[in-house]
Amino acid sequence: MRVRAIAAAKLVSLCGLVTLAATAGTRADEAAPASWADTITFTGYINAGIMGNPQNPANDINFGQTYTDRANSPVMNQFALTATRPLDPKATGYDFGFTLTGMIGTDARYTHFLGELDRTLNGNYQMTILEADALFHLPWLTDGGIDARLGQWPSPMSAENVNPMNNPLYSHSYIYSFGTTTSHTGFWTTTHVNPQLDIYLGIDSGNQTTLGSGNNNNAGAGLVGVGLNLLGGNLTVLGLSHFGPENPSGAGEPFNVNSAYRWYNDVTTTWKVNDTLTLTTDLNYVHDDGFSASGYGIAQYVSYQINDQFTLQGRGEVFWDPQGFYVTAFPNPLDAVNALEGKPNTSFSGGRTTYGELTFGVNFKPPVSAPFTGLVIRPEIRYDASLNGTHPFGTSTGTSGHQVTLGTDIIIPF
Repeated sequence: MRVRAIAAAKLVSLCGLVTLAATAGTRADEAAPASWADTITFTGYINAGIMGNPQNPANDINFGQTYTDRANSPVMNQFALTATRPLDPKATGYDFGFTLTGMIGTDARYTHFLGELDRTLNGNYQMTILEADALFHLPWLTDGGIDARLGQWPSPMSAENVNPMNNPLYSHSYIYSFGTTTSHTGFWTTTHVNPQLDIYLGIDSGNQTTLGSGNNNNAGAGLVGVGLNLLGGNLTVLGLSHFGPENPSGAGEPFNVNSAYRWYNDVTTTWKVNDTLTLTTDLNYVHDDGFSASGYGIAQYVSYQINDQFTLQGRGEVFWDPQGFYVTAFPNPLDAVNALEGKPNTSFSGGRTTYGELTFGVNFKPPVSAPFTGLVIRPEIRYDASLNGTHPFGTSTGTSGHQVTLGTDIIIPF
């Protein structure tokens, strides 16, 4: 009996050793938790295209457009590189990250921060920093905590974004181009009150400005807003207001620029109706106290996904510029930065005009393998018109009340 007991004990011990070895092997096969540095990613993209204009304007300008304003000329809009460690969206404790994105291309004429790389290049192709900020998740005040950023970042206003991969069409809306801010330098927080409600608060140096000599009026500005996440995330509403002095000092304005605020206000509502149909509505109001100039806009987007390769895109928009203050063309590559600084430039307005535009396009995503997964080609046709009888378009300035443009671009991520 004793021999049998000893044999049984040895058998149990052997089974235990086998189990322990198997468990150890399983644990060894499991990936160790990623370190903070291991979650840093490096990505980039190239965006290039052409916007044709059958009117062949003598000044080579597609009036009413910014990033696609060069008529009948192929351009590289953006070549961008990004290093980022994003915040963990499931973080319940403290979390830290960053984003650094630099870009060269024709879009940099309109996205640069004043005081940074302003005239490094003087032609249509310029350099800029799109984003350079530190990111923080702070487990304060609410269960969802606070997400904060410190540094420089693209504006969150409107239905469109500086990153072409976030936009349905190649050309941009009047609202995005003329009715909202472009970029900010400062501090911004998002407080997740509950799963349905976010509160936005921020302070910055003003639209497209930096600190010191990069602030065109040495004044600050603020941002406030509310975000709603409804229907399980299928319906979102983002309402933001940015306010502060924007007119540059030293430009000879007949008012105190630091007491004359510009108010940018935008509400973007996105409804994912089902897996194929998404509707987005953008409402906009902008007002400049110094010039007593207001602008109003509404844009409706429709996105219908046919399959994994093809998505139909549409945008209809009306933008009122009753004082002729906001909708502007910039023929010279340095006009935009000169206007920000309050220096002489060759920019011109479309006058007191109510603009309408209809744009239809297709997003084609060919089946390509890594590292180019996500490549997209976006042909479009766009019709712009004056709805109140003015003539801001044409073969030369002020000769036509309408404009047709046909364009396409390609976005190559890597």
